[in-house]
Amino acid sequence: MENKVDEHIIEAVGRCRIVIRNGTVIEVGEPAVRNCPLARRFACPILRIDRDSVRANIEHRIASFGMCTPGRIVRETREFVGFGASEILSFALQAGLIDAVVLACDGAGTVIVNDPALVQGIGGRMSGLVKTTPYPDVIDRIEESGGIVVDKACARLDQAAGIRRAYEKGYRKVAVTVALPEDAKRIRELSHETVIIAVHTTGLSTDEASLLVSSSDLVTACASRPIREIAGRSALVQAGVAIPVFAITEKGKEILIEKIRQGREQVLVKTMRLPATADQQPDPLI
Repeated sequence: MENKVDEHIIEAVGRCRIVIRNGTVIEVGEPAVRNCPLARRFACPILRIDRDSVRANIEHRIASFGMCTPGRIVRETREFVGFGASEILSFALQAGLIDAVVLACDGAGTVIVNDPALVQGIGGRMSGLVKTTPYPDVIDRIEESGGIVVDKACARLDQAAGIRRAYEKGYRKVAVTVALPEDAKRIRELSHETVIIAVHTTGLSTDEASLLVSSSDLVTACASRPIREIAGRSALVQAGVAIPVFAITEKGKEILIEKIRQGREQVLVKTMRLPATADQQPDPLI
């Protein structure tokens, strides 16, 4: 399980490419987004997005929960965002609407989990994972909580392989997070029953956004203009207005509505043409 190159590549905070080696941020790309209402609410807030603020935020994640290190904490019960992808999926597991989630974890690659705290711990503060390194300690923690690591030797990111393994293990109501339109299309061709939630959509072209929306049940808008326009036109339900989440199918709608029904927060319900947006949006939308 040894890997000579301890390197992780993530995309965070407005499609900013970040390279982490041996627990140290060694490269921060130029952010494509200058301001984001969600970033201002981070545990380490980013009031204006630039390389220095992104570096500080990632270093805070490394220090606070061990992101991209062998000390990575993988369990969490707190909600960070009302309708974040991990919050939605953690709830859906707890409510019995799904029985397993396939997602990406730094230090482990594609994983299959059936514990809501594991979903939230892995995904709640994770950004778009492009490449990762396997850590035996992280893999052990995931497995101790009942999770399955698809590729323990290389920590490969392969959501379709995760879906196949989940069904082989006997799960029947599986959900998966995807960032690439072609992955969503491939998974939909593999299974019409899988709940697909699209994440990290900033920077997609119109064609890519169309493919992703047509293959998904739930879509997070991030800082994507095409997603707002395309998903907004076909969505059955929208949750949130600054960083919207769109339910494209009846399965996606059921999950959002049930989360609202079981929640304790005050809710405004209004029939209107979507997408609905607030004054505070990521700037620029791309």
